[in-house]
Parts: sequence; structure tokens; C-alpha cells
Amino acid sequence: MTAPTTTDRDLADGPVDDGRPAGRRFGVLVVAAAVVVGLLLGYAGGLLTPRLTRPGDASAEAGFARDMTSHHAQAVEMGLIAFQRGTDPEVVSIGGDIATGQQGELGAMQAWLRSWGLDPTGSQPRMAWMPDGEDTVRDGLMPGMATPEELARLRAAQGRELDVLFVELMIRHHTGGIHMIDGILDVSDQPDVVRTAQTMKNTQQTDLTNLRAALARLKG
Repeated sequence: MTAPTTTDRDLADGPVDDGRPAGRRFGVLVVAAAVVVGLLLGYAGGLLTPRLTRPGDASAEAGFARDMTSHHAQAVEMGLIAFQRGTDPEVVSIGGDIATGQQGELGAMQAWLRSWGLDPTGSQPRMAWMPDGEDTVRDGLMPGMATPEELARLRAAQGRELDVLFVELMIRHHTGGIHMIDGILDVSDQPDVVRTAQTMKNTQQTDLTNLRAALARLKG
């Protein structure tokens, strides 16, 4: 399994007259820069953390890092879509926060694998690191992940439809992510993995509270 790399051609092309207010275009550049910085800091944090033991290729820690990297990459893409094209201010803010925060965590997990001397991909099936985890994979997708069709709808959506669809998809995405985080917290004794996973869970639980409130308001 190859860990996806987050790209955004709109950001790479620089400011253009796309009809968005100048403030929004500047904000896109700021979030893009924050995503890059978050990735670099994540790598640095993961590489600088001392380790007395190193998880092996088939370990739960390696499986979690690989699978959650893919899971986070999708959240970053959806968050950037919401930040760039959302119309509801809270949705725009949540999208930007998720994109920058999860990109930093993604960088940390990639750095773990490098520091453990492991490849970004492994020989184990998705979710095999978690008891009964393989049973949670549907059509190659890990818990909570959006389908290709749902992502296509989100990319094509506009206005309030985009806001609502993003919130609905992200609620499901975070719920699945927390299930995976609980899985690694149940089995890992690696201090940095446990610490980072707990931070992920706390952040995503806060996000879920805000997302559910936003959904209730948008559908009000």
C-alpha cells in the first residue's frame, strides 16, 4: 500500500482571478504554507523522538502509521476543499484546521516509519494490525473513509451543498478514525505512538462536537 501524497494544483498555481475575494485567496496560501510547515514539523518531531526499541514491519505500530497516513491524507484533501470553496465561515475554519493539523500528524507518522527503518508500505493487508480490523475494510476503504463517488461529489459541489456534504463526510471520517486510534491505544506501549494517538483522539473528538453542531445549524 502506498501512502498517498497530498497535492493541490489550485494552491501550486498561485493567485489568480478566480472570483474569490482577495482575502480568501490569501487565506488559501496561508493554509497551504501551514500544511507544508506542519508536514515538516511532523517529520522533525518523529525523527527527533528517542526510541529504545523499534517496532517491526508487521507490528501494530507500523500498521497503524501506514493506514492512518492514508486515512489522514483523505481528510487533508477534504479539509482543503472546504477551506477553499466552503461558504459557511465555520465550515471554512474547520476545514482549514483539519487540513493543517492532520498534515502535521501525517508527517510524524511517516517519520516514525523512517526512524524504525521501515518502508512506507508493508506486506500486511489494511487494518490487519488491529484485532478483527480486516473485517472493517469495505471495498478497500478503511473505517469512515469516503468512497471515490463521494469525493467526486464533494469536488463538484458548490455553496451550501458543499458545506453540508463536507460536514457529513467528515463526521463519518473522524468517527472511523477514532475507532482506529482506539485500536492502537489498546495494544501499543510505544510512548510517542501512544502520546500522539491520544492527541489525535482528543482533537478529533473536539472536531466532532463542532461538526455536529455545524450540521444541525446548516440543516436547521
